[in-house]
Amino acid sequence: MASRIFCSRFLAGRRGRYRPTDLVRQRRGHLSVRCDEPWFREQSKNGSDIGMRKIIVVTGASNGFGRLASNALARAGHTVYASMRETTGRNASRAAEVKAFARQHSADLHAIELDIASQESVNAAIAEIISRNNQLDVVVHSANHTAYGPAEAFTPEQLAQLYDTNVLGAQRVNRAALPQLRKQGQGLLVWVSSSGTRGGTPPYLGPYFATKAAMDALAVSYAGELARWGIETTIIVPGSFTKGTNYYAHSGRPADAVRAEEYADGPTADISEITLRGLAALGPTNADPQSVADAIVEVIDTPFGSRPFRVHFEPSDDGAAIVNGVADRARAELLQLIGLEDILKPTIIG
Repeated sequence: MASRIFCSRFLAGRRGRYRPTDLVRQRRGHLSVRCDEPWFREQSKNGSDIGMRKIIVVTGASNGFGRLASNALARAGHTVYASMRETTGRNASRAAEVKAFARQHSADLHAIELDIASQESVNAAIAEIISRNNQLDVVVHSANHTAYGPAEAFTPEQLAQLYDTNVLGAQRVNRAALPQLRKQGQGLLVWVSSSGTRGGTPPYLGPYFATKAAMDALAVSYAGELARWGIETTIIVPGSFTKGTNYYAHSGRPADAVRAEEYADGPTADISEITLRGLAALGPTNADPQSVADAIVEVIDTPFGSRPFRVHFEPSDDGAAIVNGVADRARAELLQLIGLEDILKPTIIG
């Protein structure tokens, strides 16, 4: 696996030897692992959740990580609902591809209409999934829209729309899905975050990273609030993958062309070229986003209560794991100090 996949530099020097008990001791209950570590592989192979088909909804599954994860989860034997908007409109061909993939691989994979910008659409999709299966086990939050350009050139309305997609969309899905997960007394939320929320932040990605930081903060808060309901949380933290995700091709651009042109013609004229060239040079050429999808499968197949809190993928090694390690440990220590250490791990109910 070409990408660097690791937990935290706090555990440097112990690679390949630590056990979950070591991590609990280090992080006061917070599990954070490399998905290529021996312990993680052992859990994935021998865990009690292996072979148990789960009902999973994946948001933003028309392309990118959402599409890759949907395919990988379906091939792993789960029932997967690859959600996207306009399944009979502009995404009709994507929905057809999902159906063809399911047929080709004899997989229980379904495209389902779900517009994360509409609570009504989200409610209808989640209700349909529960009606068909009488349960819902996992929600994968991978719906995402990127934006690239000087921050000043984006209008406030553009930032609000980006926030609506990357943050409020997840909130709408949670409000529809969590009553069922809480009723069951067990479930899993998988959040696809970004290393740019805490790692080295290059120019011209500020609006995008701001919304992903908000989503990451929401995920962390939900983790504690849902733990006693038996609902587990894992945050996947990818770095910049330009292969297989259309990362920059589909990025939003500033609406204020005049401001953008001023940056392009001023002392910042070379910043965009240097940024993109530098990021491309830092990451290995064979960094494959499929590894992120495969890690999502491994997380979901890991036994309940043993899943890592974060899994980092940093092709360019931008330092997010270090900063997240500090922040997550500070959170764990605060919860212990105020008497809420138990919400660092999900409660096993029943």
